[in-house]
Amino acid sequence: MKNLAIAFSGPSNTGKTSLIIKISNILKVDNQIAIVKHDPGDKATFDQNGKDSWKFAQTGADVLVASPTRTTFFSQKRKDLNEIIRVFGEFDFLLVEGLKTLPLPRLSIFRNEIDESYLDCSNAIAIDDSIDIKKYNIPKNIEILDLNDTDAIIEWVLKNAKKVR
Repeated sequence: MKNLAIAFSGPSNTGKTSLIIKISNILKVDNQIAIVKHDPGDKATFDQNGKDSWKFAQTGADVLVASPTRTTFFSQKRKDLNEIIRVFGEFDFLLVEGLKTLPLPRLSIFRNEIDESYLDCSNAIAIDDSIDIKKYNIPKNIEILDLNDTDAIIEWVLKNAKKVR
């Protein structure tokens, strides 16, 4: 296993999830993929209201549901990067959406405007033609990628992903 990780950030509705899905679908052909989704509003729920696993999760306990084809784990505790990596076990690429505090190479995604508060934690940005890049003072060390050029973004991921194990 390669055990490489990369993070994606950006404001809501800029296409982070869509981009991660595209990248995952391409990389999964030859690699095992793991994905972490940040839930800053703490809105994600476990299973459906009233089901046994939902009831177990309501107790505040960590819950693992094992079936013949998958294992679902819901923890009631915040996990740091090392703990997240241990939960996933083996993977080639860990794709993280959000979690700006994790020490990972980061691609921030923007449409319509660039939120410059993301630049401090970004190694690269991906934008589309809705942004006039001349209006912004992007630091020279931040690469600028075309959001619609998935191949170039994957090339950046392959070049910059961090070995985490």
